[in-house]
Amino acid sequence: MNAISALAVQPAPAAPSLSHGVAHGVDAALLAKYDGLRVPRYTSYPTAPHFTPEVNGDVYGGWLEAIDPTRSGSLYLHIPFCQKMCWYCGCHTKIVARYAPIAEYLGHLRQEIAMVADRIPGRLAVRHIHFGGGTPTMMAPDDFEAMIALLRTRFDVAADAELAVEIDPRTLTAEMAAALGRAGVNRASLGVQDFDETVQQAINRVQPRAVTEQALAWLKEAGIASVNLDLMYGLPHQSVESVTRSAGIALEMAPDRLSVFGYAHVPWMKTHQKKIDESALAGSLGRWEQFAAIADTLSAAGYSAIGLDHFARPGDELAVQQEEGRLGRNFQGYTTDDAEVLLGFGSSSIGALPQGYVQNAVPFDQYATAIEEGRLPTGKGIALTADDTLRRDLIMRLMCDLSVDTAAIARAHGLADSTFDTELEGMADLVADGVAVVEGRRVHVPESARPLMRIVAARFDAHLSKGAGRHSRAV
Repeated sequence: MNAISALAVQPAPAAPSLSHGVAHGVDAALLAKYDGLRVPRYTSYPTAPHFTPEVNGDVYGGWLEAIDPTRSGSLYLHIPFCQKMCWYCGCHTKIVARYAPIAEYLGHLRQEIAMVADRIPGRLAVRHIHFGGGTPTMMAPDDFEAMIALLRTRFDVAADAELAVEIDPRTLTAEMAAALGRAGVNRASLGVQDFDETVQQAINRVQPRAVTEQALAWLKEAGIASVNLDLMYGLPHQSVESVTRSAGIALEMAPDRLSVFGYAHVPWMKTHQKKIDESALAGSLGRWEQFAAIADTLSAAGYSAIGLDHFARPGDELAVQQEEGRLGRNFQGYTTDDAEVLLGFGSSSIGALPQGYVQNAVPFDQYATAIEEGRLPTGKGIALTADDTLRRDLIMRLMCDLSVDTAAIARAHGLADSTFDTELEGMADLVADGVAVVEGRRVHVPESARPLMRIVAARFDAHLSKGAGRHSRAV
C-alpha cells in the first residue's frame, strides 16, 4: 500500500457541522492550532505579497500589446475615497471632505484608461465591469455616467454585460441611484457589516437599518434588482446572538447574495485599527461560532453556501456555476466572471493577464505622477511560470469546489498523475484532524471544515514560505 492509498483509508474523526448549528462543539485546541496560521485568501495565485517591481509599466505594456482583443475581458475600477474611516477597514482608501481630489483622480483614471486601450490591438470584448473602493458612489452622478460612456467607447462592452458597483448606503443619494440605473448598472453590493448599534459605534460605522432599506428602495426604483449584502464576523462586541439577529435582518431585505467576511485585526498595517478595543474582540472559538451562526441562519433560509464566505439563492448564477463546477474566484471574491483578461484601473488596482498579474502603484502621488508623465502606473506584479499556472488551477478549484482531483489537474497540464503525490502525503495531519479527506489523488474539504479550506489550499502553495507572515489569520 503506497502512501497515497494509506491516506485514503484513514478515517476522519467526527467533526462538527457548520451547516447544522453544532459548531459550538468544535475542539478549541484544534481550532487554536490552525487559527494561529497565516494563510492567503487565494483571490489569486501567486498572491500579492509575492509581486515584485520587476514587473513594471514596460512589461505590462508588452503584455497589453500581446492581447487578442477577441478574448473575454473584464474591467475593475478602484475609487479609493470615503467620507469617513471605518475602523475595521483594510482597503486602500483616503478620507476626503471635498470633491476636488475625487475630480482630479478621475481625470487621471480617464487618462489611464486611454493609455491602456491604446496599447491593446483592438477593442477588447468586455462582459464584466466592477467599481470597487473605497466608495465608488462618491463620484458625482454625471461623472459616473461619463465614465461608463468612456468605457463603452474604448472597449467592446457587451449589451448584457454585468456592471457591478460597491455602495456605502450612508452616502448613496437618490440622484446617484438613478444615474447608476441610467448607466446600465445591474448589480449592487451594499456594505452592512452589522445591524447592532453597539457594534456600529465600536467600528465607527453608524448605519441604521432604515438607511440600508432606503438605499435598496432607490436602487429598486432605478431598476437595479440584483443586490449583494456584506456582513462581517469577529468585530468588537459581536456575539452569536447579535450576528444571528443581523443575519435575520439582512434576510428580510431579500438579497440575491451575501458575503460573510471575518474581521482581520492588523493594527501594525492599518493604524486606524488601533482605535478598536482589542478586549472586545472574540477569540478563535468565538469567531468560529459567529461564522457558524450566520451560516446556519442563511442556510436555514434556503441560501446555498458558496466557497469560503459567500451565500446565494439556489437559482442565482453563483449557485448554478458552483453546481456545474464553473465557479470562479478573483480579486473581488467568488464570481461568475471567467474572463481571460482582467484590466485594473486606478491606484492599487490589480489586473490579471495570461502572462501574469500587475498592480498599480498604491500611493496616490506615485500613481498620479506616472499618469502625468505618460507612463503606465504599474508598481509591481509577477510573471507566471508553468508551475504557477498549474498550482493556480488546482488551488482555485479547491477554493471554489471544496474538492479537487490533483491527477486530473496534472494531466490537463501535460504532467504525470503523480505530480502532487508529495503534497498529498504531507496532508496526514490535516486528514487526522478532519480538516481534509484524501481519497486516491482527490482532496476534499468536509463541510465541517469549510472555514479552514485555505489551510488545505496552502499545502499546494510553492511561494508560501516567502512572506507568509503578511497573510490573514486562518479563521
